[in-house]
Amino acid sequence: MTARTHDLAAFTTLTIVYLSQPARTLTLSTLILSVVACLIGGITPDIDQPTAPFWRNLPILKFFGKYFDNLVGGHRFITHSILGLALFGFLAHFLLVFFTPVMPHVDTGYVWWAYMIGMVSHLVMDSFTKEGVPWLLPVPIKFGFPPVKSWRVTTGKHVETLIIFPALVVLTLTYLYTHSAEILNLLHHYLV
Repeated sequence: MTARTHDLAAFTTLTIVYLSQPARTLTLSTLILSVVACLIGGITPDIDQPTAPFWRNLPILKFFGKYFDNLVGGHRFITHSILGLALFGFLAHFLLVFFTPVMPHVDTGYVWWAYMIGMVSHLVMDSFTKEGVPWLLPVPIKFGFPPVKSWRVTTGKHVETLIIFPALVVLTLTYLYTHSAEILNLLHHYLV
C-alpha cells in the first residue's frame, strides 16, 4: 500500500479503537502526540526501503538509508513481522520513557499504544497486497489475504486508489459522523 493509504488506515484504526473504549481524560498534548505517533507507526515498517520518506527528507540520512535496507534484510522482511513489531515497540517505549521528563503532561503509555496501532494497521493493510507479509519471521513464509495471491491488491494500482482509499475515507467519515455526539462529549468533558 502507499504511504497515504497507510496513514489513513492508521488514523481510521486509532479512531475506532479510541471511540470503542470507555471515555478517558486526556490532555490535548497527549491527543496530538497520539495521532502523530499513530501516523508515524503507520509508515514505520516501510523504513526498510531506501526511498522511504524518512530517509529521503533528511539529507544526512539519505546515505544511511541505502545501507539500512540491507541491514534489516530488505523490504518486507524484519520490519513487516511480529518480531519487527516487538523491536520497534521496545524502541518506541525506550524513547518515550527517555523523553517523559520533558513531556510531563503527556500520557506516554497512550502515545505508545497509538504508535503500535499504527504499526499493526500497516502490517494488516500490507497483508492484502500481492507480496504479503512475513508475520512469523524467522519463518520466511509471507502471509496474505485472501489466500489466493492473484485476488490480492497491487500496491498503488487502481484497486487501491479507486476502491480501498475511498472506502477508508467513507468508513472514517461515517464513523466520525455516527459518533459525533460522543466525540463532542469527549472533547467537552474529557479533554483537559
